Amino acid sequence: MKKNIDLIKNNIALACNNSNRDRDEIFLLPVSKTVDVEKIQEAIELGFNTFGENKVQEILKKYEFFEGKVKFHMIGHLQTNKVKSIIDKVELIHSLDRISLLDKLETEAKNKKIKVRCLVEVNIGKEDSKSGLFEEEVIDFIKEVSKRDNVLIEGLMTVAPYRENVEDTRIYFKKMKTLFDKISSLGLKNIDMKILSMGMSNDFIVAIEEGANLIRIGTSIFGKRDYRVLS
Repeated sequence: MKKNIDLIKNNIALACNNSNRDRDEIFLLPVSKTVDVEKIQEAIELGFNTFGENKVQEILKKYEFFEGKVKFHMIGHLQTNKVKSIIDKVELIHSLDRISLLDKLETEAKNKKIKVRCLVEVNIGKEDSKSGLFEEEVIDFIKEVSKRDNVLIEGLMTVAPYRENVEDTRIYFKKMKTLFDKISSLGLKNIDMKILSMGMSNDFIVAIEEGANLIRIGTSIFGKRDYRVLS
């Protein structure tokens, strides 16, 4: 795992050098879905303390196991009926993408007297297989969020369409950065654009070159996933 992480860090440095960015701007989020606690413990020993998860049930099991010693981001699709169980157990939700989820987060956050930090998920490639708002829907949605009190938007997240030639993803990341900057300029209540979460194992170099400051890396750190862990 250390060799994997060292290679990723070298590629982050290369991407930053290519785009005249500071390496310290980039947050590397290990995605630990289907990964057992022993591997997560190894990653902790290598310096990580925050992990991305796709499933609520995995967050709950791992949260209990690590007893608050690590932080979790919810990066997968979040059902409204699961909000209550994790709202106070995750540091950041990457997948806010609809009014019904916004309303549920607002209600549960109010009940617990907390503020819930979120990213708005954007389906930048308009793919039927993916969640997220279309690019042209995002600003109106952000304006709705600004009317709430307990949901804070800290940026945007996307999963770019997979392309055999990674250079073909660049257009999508450019669109995300343009949208991010436009929202940043609006000065809306409860909207503080800090995080542009985009780029995964296959395309994170291009994502960084186009403005990502949080990349989500799973298989390149932990190896091939074993989905039997979920059964």
